[in-house]
Amino acid sequence: MRNTGCLKALCGVTAIICIVAGLSFTVHAKTGIKGDKPQRSSRIKDKADVAFSDTALLFEPVRDGYTMYHVPSMTITAKGTILAFAEGRFGQGKDWDDIDLVMRRSTDGGKTWQPRVVIIPHSTGKPTSNITPIADKDGTVHLLFQINYQNAFYLQSKDEGKTWTKPVDITYVYNEFKSQYPWQVLAPGPGHAIQLANGRLLVPTWLCVPNKKIPGGDHRPSCVATIYSDDHGKTWHRGDIIVNNGDLSADGKDTIVNPNESVVVQLSDGRVMMNTRNENMVNRRLIFYSNDGATGWSKPVFDQDLYDPVCMASMVKISSDKSAVKPIIFVNADSRNDARSTKKGRPVFKPRENITARASFDNGKTWPVFKPLFTGGSGYSDLATDKSGLIYCIYEKRDGDPNVWRYRIVMQRFNLAWLKEKQQ
Repeated sequence: MRNTGCLKALCGVTAIICIVAGLSFTVHAKTGIKGDKPQRSSRIKDKADVAFSDTALLFEPVRDGYTMYHVPSMTITAKGTILAFAEGRFGQGKDWDDIDLVMRRSTDGGKTWQPRVVIIPHSTGKPTSNITPIADKDGTVHLLFQINYQNAFYLQSKDEGKTWTKPVDITYVYNEFKSQYPWQVLAPGPGHAIQLANGRLLVPTWLCVPNKKIPGGDHRPSCVATIYSDDHGKTWHRGDIIVNNGDLSADGKDTIVNPNESVVVQLSDGRVMMNTRNENMVNRRLIFYSNDGATGWSKPVFDQDLYDPVCMASMVKISSDKSAVKPIIFVNADSRNDARSTKKGRPVFKPRENITARASFDNGKTWPVFKPLFTGGSGYSDLATDKSGLIYCIYEKRDGDPNVWRYRIVMQRFNLAWLKEKQQ
C-alpha cells in the first residue's frame, strides 16, 4: 500500500505556490532577501582553443536565510537554458533537518542568473532532498527528489524550468526492490541523471536498511541500483541491484563497504558507466558497466586514478566534441595528500577539499589531464556541458577550516583548453 502521508504533506506546502488549476504551478522568487539579484560573470571567449575559466556565486546561505547550502545539481535544457539547483538547509544543516529545494536559471550561458526561487518548500519535520534533474531531448526537464527518505517524487517542466507540474509519488518503483532488499531509506541521485541515446531516462539510486548501532547508521549499510523510464517519465521501472554492502570486488580482494551516491554516463561505444562513492579504506571510486543501464552490470572495480574522500562526485560526457571517442569530465574533492581523518574513529573519511576536474579521452580507462578548480574546502558537485563544449561545474565551496559545514554554492565555467593548460 502506498504511503500517502508525505504526499499530503507535500501538497499542503506546495499549495502556497500553486497559481494555476490542474497540474501546473509557477515557481516564485523568495522575496525580502537582499543581494539575490541576477549576477553577471565575465564574457566568454569565442574560440574553444583559447583557455577560459570563470566563477560566479549562485547560492549564499547567510544572505538567503539558511544554515547552509548542500547537494547542488544542474542540467542544461535542449534550448540551452541552465538550471542550477541546491538544498537550502535549516536547523543544523544536517540530512534530517528541514530543507527547501531551490533553483536559479540562466538563459545566456551562465553570464547572468535570474533570482533564486523555491521550487519545493520544506515539509516540516520531513527532509526534502536529492534533487535529480534530467534534460530530455524533446525539451522536457524531468526532476526527481525524495521526502523523509521514504517517498520518491517526480515532476517535469515543459517551459525551460519556468513552471513545473505537481509532484507525483513514484515510490511504487522503489517498492519493487523490497522483495530483494527490504529498504527503509531511499534516495535518487543526487546530481543530474541522463537520457540514453535510445531515449531511456536513467537515474542512479541508493537504498539503505539502517543500522543505528553503527556511526552514521541512518544511511548505512547501503546498496546501489538504477531506476529508469522508457516513456519520458510516465512510468518508472527498477533495474538490478548493482552492488551491495559486503559484496566482493571483481578481483575478490576487497569487500565493498556502503556504496551509495553514484553518477552515470553513456560512453561513446554505447555502454553505460557508473561511478560510485563508497567507504572502502582504499579511498577510490567504484566503477561498473552495463549495456542498457539497468541490467547485466559488471563486477565492481576500483579506479586507482579517481580518489574518493567519501564524497559525492560528478561526471559528464562532452557530446558536442568532434572526436570519435568523446571526452569525459570527472570532478571530485581530491584530498589524497591530506592524511587527516574528519570523523573520529572512521579513518576512511578524509577532508573534502581541493576539488579537482579530470578528463578522460578513452571512455574512462585513464584520466591523464587534471586541474584543481579550488584548493580549499569543497565538496559535492555536478557537471553539465553545452553545445559549444563549454563545461559548467556547480560545487560546494567554503573558506577556512574544511570541517566547517557552511557551504556556499558556486558555478565555475571552463573549457578543455583551460583544463589542459599547464597549471600556473
